[in-house]
Amino acid sequence: MRKTISFAFAVLTLSTAHAQLGRGVAEWSTSGGDAHRSSAVSADAKINKDSVGKGFALFWKMKLNNEPRQLNGLTAPTLMDRHIGIHGFRAFGFVTGSGDNIYAIDTDLARIDWQKNFGGKPLADASLTCPGGMTSGTARSIGAAFPAPQQGGGGRGRGTPAKSAVGQPGEGGVTIEEIQRAQAAAAANPGRGGAGRGPGGGRATRVAVVVNSLSSDGMFHANFVSNGDEPEPPVRFLPPNANAQGLVIVDNVAYVATVNGCGGVPNGIWALDIPTKTVTSWKPASGGVAGSAGPAFGGDGALYVATTTGDVVSLEPKTLKVKDVYRAGTELTSTPVVFQQKEKTWLAATTKDGRLHVIDAAAMSAAGVKSAAYSTAADFTPGALSTWQDSAGVRWILAPTAGPVSADAKFSAANGAVTNGAIVAWKVVDQNGAPALEPGWVSRDLISPLSPLVVNGVVFAVSSGEARGKDAKTVAQRSVPAVVYALDAATGKELWNSGKTITSFVHGGGLSGASGQIYLGTHDGTLYSFGFPIEH
Repeated sequence: MRKTISFAFAVLTLSTAHAQLGRGVAEWSTSGGDAHRSSAVSADAKINKDSVGKGFALFWKMKLNNEPRQLNGLTAPTLMDRHIGIHGFRAFGFVTGSGDNIYAIDTDLARIDWQKNFGGKPLADASLTCPGGMTSGTARSIGAAFPAPQQGGGGRGRGTPAKSAVGQPGEGGVTIEEIQRAQAAAAANPGRGGAGRGPGGGRATRVAVVVNSLSSDGMFHANFVSNGDEPEPPVRFLPPNANAQGLVIVDNVAYVATVNGCGGVPNGIWALDIPTKTVTSWKPASGGVAGSAGPAFGGDGALYVATTTGDVVSLEPKTLKVKDVYRAGTELTSTPVVFQQKEKTWLAATTKDGRLHVIDAAAMSAAGVKSAAYSTAADFTPGALSTWQDSAGVRWILAPTAGPVSADAKFSAANGAVTNGAIVAWKVVDQNGAPALEPGWVSRDLISPLSPLVVNGVVFAVSSGEARGKDAKTVAQRSVPAVVYALDAATGKELWNSGKTITSFVHGGGLSGASGQIYLGTHDGTLYSFGFPIEH
């Protein structure tokens, strides 16, 4: 039996190597898609600005039996595009629900493969800031290395036939030699979604076939992708009833942020060394962690954390010792997004006075680059940003905002009058050898927009429909259904919208996407998939 199980694990590891290394693009494995929190997919075989107006539509929707906690509902699914099991290639989305639920959904067939409830009960003193229940999405192990430049016009998706794992004539199925080569390649390239250690410290195999989550009682769970079973008992990560944000697993360590002091849990960043089950934490001297996606990572594994007291702090991986600090001078409102520009690492984050700051990761004590003030909406925080690089090598940064956009920000292109909110976009340009922010475009009017998703030069923006306020019942009554828009990422021009397809609003959460599809969960527990039909 031991040999059989080990071989099964190895085959599943090989499937991950085929899916990840063969395509050269990491899957959507945490909030924001990657460790840098970029919310961008650099290539897709089907989605582009010419195709979204030609057949891109509602693919499926399903109602999940999730109990909302305050306004919280479903998180954006993390995705596994190609999993090889006894039924061949499968595509999965893993969703957490506020009612302490996790769902494994076959995204091709729109069916629930398995689901688990971790038994959490509603809090008697729940509030918008401390709703109780599961507050963070699922996560799969990823690396922090920046991706290699995309070669050619291929990319993610099912534009080419799936490669089977059949050996040469006379060899039968997958050979042990090929399995070993795949495992070695995955171990040598952790940034490509490969090897790591599972909860028991075993090398490579388990991390390829489990999905992780953090239940409301603070326990860290690993569930087999195939059936939801847990290979080992859950591990204590946090005290119960914390408001946890941005669960991510990098190089065998799970990280998460805690906010709003919920359940008496201090605000800060927490790290769980998975093999040793050791927990470390970092807490700001005052205030809390800003943004909705927890820590962001540089290519070397360093963590970057924005605080509500105006600091962006760099922390060592695993130990969480402070390395450096950038002082913005005013409250920060988003998780940092991390990117490379001419081989240097840069961070971007927004502040409460309605500005974007760009920071040199190697010289955080120096003055950053600031945009002009673009918004003065005091009751809206962007939560997280998006960044992408176009085919000409130009870096873009996108942020959601509320209310009218200030004319003083001098965005070069507008797409109609903005009263409720919009997505705003900047270019990062070179100015005498240093980066500068060039205002780009402003989207059409959007109600409480979410952080956008960028796929192959198309921006997917969500008008969440959520009314702003401090009472959950009143907000729910005043909110309107969400609408998804596809925009040209170079101009903000509208290419497509979902019309009246969605029947509820969205609180928190956001979009995820891969393989010609995007996903959105709404307050009423419905998960929507938009995209192109998949050829089988």
